Amino acid sequence: MTALSASVAPEDLQHARSVAAVPILDLRPENPADRLRHVIDDLSGSARLWRLCWKLGWLDVKLRYRGSVLGPFWLTASTAVMIGAMSILWTKLFHIDLANYMPFLSLSLVLWGFIGSVVNEGTTCFTQAEGMIRAMRLPFGLYAGRVLVRNILVLLHNVIVVVVVFAIFHVWPGARALWALPGTALWLLDAFAGCLLLGTLGARYRDIPPIIASLMQIFFFISPIIWKPELITHGHALLQLNPFYAFIEIVRQPLLGEVSSPHLWHLAIGDSIALWIAALLLFMRVRARLAYWI
Repeated sequence: MTALSASVAPEDLQHARSVAAVPILDLRPENPADRLRHVIDDLSGSARLWRLCWKLGWLDVKLRYRGSVLGPFWLTASTAVMIGAMSILWTKLFHIDLANYMPFLSLSLVLWGFIGSVVNEGTTCFTQAEGMIRAMRLPFGLYAGRVLVRNILVLLHNVIVVVVVFAIFHVWPGARALWALPGTALWLLDAFAGCLLLGTLGARYRDIPPIIASLMQIFFFISPIIWKPELITHGHALLQLNPFYAFIEIVRQPLLGEVSSPHLWHLAIGDSIALWIAALLLFMRVRARLAYWI
């Protein structure tokens, strides 16, 4: 042992002793600063893997419609049929002008389809990726981004229906449509945070996905999707308690040629801040346990 020590340089021997002093598995509880650092590393690592995230999302869409004739455009066809049927039904029942109602309904249903899919699929973003999580060590934010990319591709397919309806009824929002861009950016940020939050809850409690699916059905009817907000003459302030109301309006109103009020933006930004705080706090707390829950 003495001869071996003599043959090793003193600085190398000191380095070996320092490395040996570090435990292989550190079982000490993490402090909040360490948790925050790990979350930042996870999110930054997910951003660097955006190409993989895009490929996985596109692969999900292709596999869902593998072997079909139209492929992903079945989404466009089913959305067009639903919009046409609901427009004719509602205009006949309530004597509404079709040219005024159908562009509103088509845009609302396409936007809600994106919101509903992100929320419902976000609850299983980690459990559905069980094989990948067990097989390799990747940032957890990658799986939330995968859900987001998949639904963006679906949204782009369904936008074709909106463009056709707007062209038929000569609806042109003009330069005001550009105000939908910041609203869309806010949607994407909130969709990612929602997947982190709901995916974490869904990994721990398997009852979360059906509960969220039931709640989204309720929110569909109490949100201004198939009916216009101006139809509520009394108690309009209660509509602001709906967390989806402001998010829908800041994107839908500019695309219909209207101007969103600053109050709607204040509501949307406030809800976004609350969502991100809740998502980050929960993700910081349980990130190290996610692999053991799925």
